[in-house]
Amino acid sequence: MRPAVIYARSAEYAAAIRKADALIASPDFSKRKDEARTCAGVADVPASGRVFIKRTSSRSWLAGFVERITGSRAERAVSGARILEGASLPHPRMLAAMEIRHLGAVRASFLMSEVLEDADTLSRFALGPGGIKGRDVRRRNRISDAVAAVVRRCHDAGIYTRDLQETNIMVVDDGVGGFKVFFIDLEDFRRTGSVSERQRLINLVHLDRSIGRFMCRASRLDFLYSYLGGRPERSEARRIVNEILALRGQIENRRRRQHQLVREHVRVRG
Repeated sequence: MRPAVIYARSAEYAAAIRKADALIASPDFSKRKDEARTCAGVADVPASGRVFIKRTSSRSWLAGFVERITGSRAERAVSGARILEGASLPHPRMLAAMEIRHLGAVRASFLMSEVLEDADTLSRFALGPGGIKGRDVRRRNRISDAVAAVVRRCHDAGIYTRDLQETNIMVVDDGVGGFKVFFIDLEDFRRTGSVSERQRLINLVHLDRSIGRFMCRASRLDFLYSYLGGRPERSEARRIVNEILALRGQIENRRRRQHQLVREHVRVRG
């Protein structure tokens, strides 16, 4: 196994990410995610302070070989951070990135970024402990407006992501009565030059599917109108909503077919 640091903001961070496995194994490591091939959390790095570390393993040597050609998660996250930084869109600062390579394949990607202190994912921030903050409708609507504005800025800047869902958005109080919204999981961001209406709606559908767990239909419509910059005329609003419903149906049907194929594969192998 050969480590390859592909980005570092400083020599100190380059040295720190080479010790990422040891930091993750440390009893002081505070896990935020630990599932399947991904482990992520917060560690204290001497002389650098608290950092967020994420390790993602490849499914197989073949998948890692494809990543070596098309771009590993680490490489794509560095690219995504540069894209967002160039458009002044809020995201955690990338500190370092590393690949573990073996026999021409990427077997694991490591990312090190700043810790977003006091920030939380959109749903947890909006609802609060026990859902108590979610009862404040005006606060929830202000958060929704802040998220809609940042997503619109992203699209207007010609930037598209293939994975826009609420768990990839973090929010924090800005200290002056408003909210600051951050994009995380940066590897799926692409600069397209111009984000088409279909791409915009696909992003909105993906986000709507994830926020539907904690926002009612009226609130989700308010989010859409906030993204659009105001409620359009009735015929135009109906057209956009119908487009969104059609795209949502296509996405859900495709995912059902994928799940069915997986179940069939498991049944045949069993």
